[in-house]
Amino acid sequence: MFPESHLDLLSDERRAVAYLATVMPDGSPQVTPVWFLYENGELKINTVRGRVKEKNMSSRPQVALLIQDPDESYRYLQVRGLAAGPTEEGAVDHIGRLSQKYEGKPFRALLPNEVRVIFEIEASSINTSG
Repeated sequence: MFPESHLDLLSDERRAVAYLATVMPDGSPQVTPVWFLYENGELKINTVRGRVKEKNMSSRPQVALLIQDPDESYRYLQVRGLAAGPTEEGAVDHIGRLSQKYEGKPFRALLPNEVRVIFEIEASSINTSG
């Protein structure tokens, strides 16, 4: 599904950050940088239940995700589609793997009442540049 020319941006080695656009209750966009994992053809992000992006995706699942090449700013992969989830199953392990990918160390201890959730980004459109 993702073009061969840009698969490197999805790899753990590149550690590219994604910019996630969600839809606010008033219809305006909200953009947040997020960590992601791409495994077995699935693109997944992690957040905390109750955060703005979690509320937005749970209520209005339309999203856009832009993954920018860390070395070439005009080379990117853009994904539009729906956020499926949230699910708590495996979310603590998932954030631990994300922390290893992006920071090279274990994730900090969960805060009191912090509930991690995973969303899978189901692509309906994929565009590239560069």
